[in-house]
Amino acid sequence: MFRTTITIIGFIVLTVGCLAPCWGAATMVDIVRSGPFEVRLGVCDWTIGKTGDPAALALAGSLGLDGVQVSLASKGDSLALVDPALRRAYLDAAEKTGVAIASFAIGELNDVPLKSDPRAEKWLGEAIEIAAAMGVKVILVPFFGKGDLRNDPQGFDAAVEALKRLAPRAARAGVSLAVENMLNAADNLKIIERAGSPAVRVYYDVANSQDAGYPILDEIRLLGSSIVEIHAKDTKDLYGKGSIDFPAVRQAMEYIAFNGWLVIEGTKMPLGLEQSIRYDADYLRKVFAAK
Repeated sequence: MFRTTITIIGFIVLTVGCLAPCWGAATMVDIVRSGPFEVRLGVCDWTIGKTGDPAALALAGSLGLDGVQVSLASKGDSLALVDPALRRAYLDAAEKTGVAIASFAIGELNDVPLKSDPRAEKWLGEAIEIAAAMGVKVILVPFFGKGDLRNDPQGFDAAVEALKRLAPRAARAGVSLAVENMLNAADNLKIIERAGSPAVRVYYDVANSQDAGYPILDEIRLLGSSIVEIHAKDTKDLYGKGSIDFPAVRQAMEYIAFNGWLVIEGTKMPLGLEQSIRYDADYLRKVFAAK
């Protein structure tokens, strides 16, 4: 298993203001984690052509990866994984291969937006129950396509209200609702603050944010412990040959003592699917190797 551990001593606290999340009567918030920096390497099931398929775990294992971000695809009016037999197939595959379910993602929320379609809130409620039953701690909640929150203040408000309704259920289940979008770090912290629950966090995508023109190293440091999981992505080329400075990303992740999954998504594939994934995974192992 790929695992990197670096001890970071101490932590940084910031006064709660317009950018920092606050819960209850707290007057300070620990933006930067204290403790070990630890990274586990995974891949999205859609990146390896196995969307919603338990066979994704075996393929990821053959590529030397530790985990898979699993799609929660819809089936009729519900999510497919409400089916106990399908849940068991995933859990059996995880046990057989030693490859973990890193997190869940509901990609269909890009077409069935949480900000405007009641089905989205129903599915996300089901997702919390599925995650709790399967021991998965993170659900990626995307806001792209029809769900984009940019330049949509009414949609922004509606999405926040839905997250506020769902957050108590997620908190009781020990599950994080990790929002991923094209907003900047400050706006993501506004979502967290207004949701009013530590169950609402951020799924950070380095390539999406860089392509949007955001200073990703500063954003990672600003978001700090609000980041629960990270997509490793480069929209230009294989990792190390494209536009993302992954060694600098590592430094920013060390700064916040990140402890979680770094998940390969949307890799370029000039070498074919498997060889390109292996190339990118090997590159990330070198960059995130223990010092």
